[in-house]
Amino acid sequence: MNLWLRLLLVVLAALRGERLHPIEKASTIRFRVMPHDLDVSLHMNNGRYWALMDLGRLDLMIRSGLAAPVRRHGWVPIVSAGKIRFRRELRLWRRFRLETRVVAFSEAWAVVEQRVVTRGRDGGEILAAIALVRVGLYDRAAKAFVPVARALAEAGYRVDAPPAMTPEVAAFIAAEDALRAAG
Repeated sequence: MNLWLRLLLVVLAALRGERLHPIEKASTIRFRVMPHDLDVSLHMNNGRYWALMDLGRLDLMIRSGLAAPVRRHGWVPIVSAGKIRFRRELRLWRRFRLETRVVAFSEAWAVVEQRVVTRGRDGGEILAAIALVRVGLYDRAAKAFVPVARALAEAGYRVDAPPAMTPEVAAFIAAEDALRAAG
């Protein structure tokens, strides 16, 4: 990751930030488009969205308390799939916020929704991009993914049932399953 300063700032802020429930509340981080974020079209590079979304998931993991059991057990956070929809460009110096929240999960994976939101000239909110990311925690010693319920329990949460899957999340999971089956 070539975002070392942003990484350091996100980690420090997350360690001082309020604790949040990974399913009930979204993590929010504020950014500004910097010159090194731009591509040849002079708007934020597509790859930079993914890199910043890594930071959003890290913030959520730290602030929810999931980072402690991950570190203690040596689990590895894994992204197995992602889909992004770009809606508006972000130009140099534009302020935006990244919202990250868990929207669904199964036995061994979770789906995280990440939204990039900015403000228009009228002050209204504009959704610049939205992504769905399928994630899991991998236990290298057990050579298996950690059950989501176990990870949540070790972070101090009891979740009786996953959130209801929205049609777009179900379509994302179905597309990922079809792609995995194809080879």
